[in-house]
Amino acid sequence: MASPLMATNLSSKFDALNSPIVMNNTTNIEDSNSPLSPINVFAHNLNDYIEVEVNNEHIINDVPIQEEEDIVVSISPNGTKFYTRKVAEHLIPVKGCRFKSFEDGLQTFKSYAEKVGFSVRKGQTKWWKDAITHKYLRCNKAGPVKAHRLLVSLMGGVHNVRGTVTDFKNFSQSIRIFIGDRDSQMILERLRERLESLPNFFFDFVVQNGKLRSVFWADEISKLNYEAFGDVLAFDATYQTNKYDMVFVPFTGVDNNKNRVTFGAGLIFDETTESFIWLLECFITAHKKQPVLVLTDQDAAMRQAILEVLPASRHRLCMWHIMKKLPVKISGELLQNTNIRKLLHRLVWNLFISPATFESRWQDLIEMFSLQDHEWLSEMYAIRHRWVPAYFRELPLCCLMKTTSRCESSNSSFKVNSSSANTLVQFMLCYDARLESQRYRQRLAQFKTSDTSFVGITNLVIEKHAFDLYSHTIFLEVQKEITKGLFCCYIANKELVDGVHVYHVSHLDLRNDLTNTFQVKFESETLSTSCSCRGFTRLGYLCRHIFAVYRVNKIEKIPELYISKRWLRNVLPSSIYSLHSRYGVDNQPQSVLRTEILDLMTECCDVLRGDIEGLSTFANQLKDMRQELIKKGYREPEGKDAACSVIEELVGQPIVSEISVANPEGIRNKGTGKRGRIHAPAEKKSKKPRRVRLCHTCNKYVDDHDSRNCKKITAQAQEQENAGP
Repeated sequence: MASPLMATNLSSKFDALNSPIVMNNTTNIEDSNSPLSPINVFAHNLNDYIEVEVNNEHIINDVPIQEEEDIVVSISPNGTKFYTRKVAEHLIPVKGCRFKSFEDGLQTFKSYAEKVGFSVRKGQTKWWKDAITHKYLRCNKAGPVKAHRLLVSLMGGVHNVRGTVTDFKNFSQSIRIFIGDRDSQMILERLRERLESLPNFFFDFVVQNGKLRSVFWADEISKLNYEAFGDVLAFDATYQTNKYDMVFVPFTGVDNNKNRVTFGAGLIFDETTESFIWLLECFITAHKKQPVLVLTDQDAAMRQAILEVLPASRHRLCMWHIMKKLPVKISGELLQNTNIRKLLHRLVWNLFISPATFESRWQDLIEMFSLQDHEWLSEMYAIRHRWVPAYFRELPLCCLMKTTSRCESSNSSFKVNSSSANTLVQFMLCYDARLESQRYRQRLAQFKTSDTSFVGITNLVIEKHAFDLYSHTIFLEVQKEITKGLFCCYIANKELVDGVHVYHVSHLDLRNDLTNTFQVKFESETLSTSCSCRGFTRLGYLCRHIFAVYRVNKIEKIPELYISKRWLRNVLPSSIYSLHSRYGVDNQPQSVLRTEILDLMTECCDVLRGDIEGLSTFANQLKDMRQELIKKGYREPEGKDAACSVIEELVGQPIVSEISVANPEGIRNKGTGKRGRIHAPAEKKSKKPRRVRLCHTCNKYVDDHDSRNCKKITAQAQEQENAGP
């Protein structure tokens, strides 16, 4: 076994209670049979200078203010005291310590932890090339009851927190029991409430044989985003987001800061053409218009649904999904011993060639490697108009999305908090949280756009005009094009063809070497301009070659004809950023008033923070008000009623006595299977061997058993049986 290297991440007295202790192995990682070497221990001396963030207040504390026997008391600027036990110097783990074995190191840290006031348990183990590289020791305080400890800290003690540690551990199970068979009913009721309370909210669902089959929803912000950025749409099915194996399908696009936005989402029973047709019909009903370009993977059911529901949209296949199959579809010898992969990638990803040029070069490539009879390449060539960029060069914003990576990234983000064990109610809570996080980034980008001052690179007036027009992200892109047009492009030739000025713009690289020459056609009267690189068509803003021509002709503003509305800084109405439009914000009158009361109380406490007499008076007034409420008959829920009220508030739905829509059953989609996906041959070949683990019964590192099924246990049991009573 390679020599483990232990390191602690105890950067301060306070961090010591929560930070993991890392055992890091960095030597002899390829020799899995080498004997154990001494263990290095890295730890910060806990008496070193401390600088940490506690409760958003900067605390610098290098000298304890008070010492009493075995306790060191430190104090923050606002008067908060922190207590740390004094430990003998020889017991504190110090950077550079070495141990003969992992067990010796573990015992050292256990002894130290016991003196400080916590305990240590084993954490995860990291492997690399079949050898252990890291071992983690965890503080016993880290675990599923963090929420309880956090509330204890925030509320000022255990007595102020409703619920025990056990209650917090069992809370997730309590939620599932509360939901039970009412899952589908509750999710539909939740959507109906949004339909009544949120402006311009839309949802639809299908019930078959009394069970929920499909559901789609989109709110006002999704609709406004689609109206502004719905020219390019991507959607993909994802799995294991709920316990019923319903397929989750979010619709994704790109906003004016090149962040992903969600236009709506749906849950469907299966991935048949009929299900996708229903989903797309709901999408069009909600948004009223078809996208210019739709991007998906090679799912046949999706394609049939798009052809039927979105006839005016161009359907494009994800290039990455196709090109990643090269190692599987083309023989290893040809792929490894030739440059066919490089040539294929260079050809299919080329943005500047025409369809005729692509077809000619493809045939040359096929003949070069004698692949005329290759079935997969022939199939991909037959559908080349669905995925090769050369066939989309005439389409506006054809390069905004060439793969479904943004869509898959969106799917992945929605699955961060959700799991295959979640109910639909829990899934919706996770979805709302992730969507609000996505929209927070959108608000942050908009704030950056409005708050950033202009900093020019050139002295061209058109650069300031671009700043006034575009969002911050797009302005940086356009500013780069303007700068390149000034410093890296020059007019090599100019001619007049049929009354149109044709400029030959040479493009230089950083070494001033000529890379290419592009033709720019310019009409001085109408300011109509086009470039052979087709940059405006591909991206929605002008290229450096056109800016070079504008500079020569002293054009100081971008013509209205070439200002794409989707990239403007104020393309979205300001109402989209208001509080009432956000997910997760309860707009019910009682909830709004309750939040206002809590905010006022917090504000009062902050104002009276340093006034003991004022705080005492305020507390007494609240107690008197509480007694008056009790006299009027108001009571706080107790026992099961209290637990139910907390869960009802969390899930946003009261308990439903009558169930009209049952939960879905019997779903078996291709993405669920045996709770695992089908692996490609290349993945199977590269699959790692079984990990070597320590069996604590026979005390050996093995890969075929552990302490539960060790042969030593079987042998001992057999001996006892043979020995008899």
